[in-house]
Amino acid sequence: MKSTSPKKNIDNNDKHEIRPGQSLELLKELHILTRDGKMNQDSRRKLKQVYHLYQFIEPLMQQVLEQKGPLSLVDHGAGKSYLGFILYDLFFKALSKDNASCIYGIETRDELVAKSTELAQRLGFQGMQFLNLSVAESTKSTALPAQIDIVTALHACNTATDDAIDFALKKKAKFMVLVPCCQAEVAAELRKTKGDAVKNNPLSEMWRHPLHTREFGSQITNVLRCLQLESHGYHVRVTELVGWEHSMKNELIIAEYKGNRNNKSAQRLSEILNSTGLDNLRPRFFLPTPESIS
Repeated sequence: MKSTSPKKNIDNNDKHEIRPGQSLELLKELHILTRDGKMNQDSRRKLKQVYHLYQFIEPLMQQVLEQKGPLSLVDHGAGKSYLGFILYDLFFKALSKDNASCIYGIETRDELVAKSTELAQRLGFQGMQFLNLSVAESTKSTALPAQIDIVTALHACNTATDDAIDFALKKKAKFMVLVPCCQAEVAAELRKTKGDAVKNNPLSEMWRHPLHTREFGSQITNVLRCLQLESHGYHVRVTELVGWEHSMKNELIIAEYKGNRNNKSAQRLSEILNSTGLDNLRPRFFLPTPESIS
């Protein structure tokens, strides 16, 4: 669908910041552009953040496309599907009409699913689908393919990130892009066990005080996730997603399946769970081994 907004409505200072072919109508819906096509300092900063995130995901999509053809991407905790729409507009939209690539937005709030569905239809983004499911429910849903190429989960709170990892492992995902948030479960477990289970561990001083418990819990959660992914045959890269939604929770985990389980990472994961008193969480981090990705 062609944009209904004429180019003359965009200030000359803003032209170079919007990539050729982008839907101006979409940028307005995402509040990056105002209704009259202008861009203020806040929206300019938001657009730069979008491009920063896109630069991590675009080469992954390109690699899948070149290696196997049509690609599938699932965005967990999609919310208003901000990420999905930008990915579709910048990458999927340029694919040929007979390319069956698809983005699936998974979201529990029905009103957001309905709104995203309506917007995709209005923009002519036919390769987008939105499902009213939790992350855990989506793993068993027949509305999704048996195998998914790329799984994203940005600011999926607490255990939702772990559910997304579980989903990706069971769907034999080639890539995962995760920005974890609000890791409360591990911190709560640390508070319960710090008195007895780790009393002989001097490193327990790192989470003795309540503030440290919260911060250490967040950090160790992501360390455990990285070891978990490595144990399942993924190469893991950890970096910062600077400024995304102005959040302090901006750790970006990118995982690529390489094959062959890493027993050393699995052993290290087990040792950390034991030494920090987190053995009760073992079932969450030691998920069943998926079949080899073809």
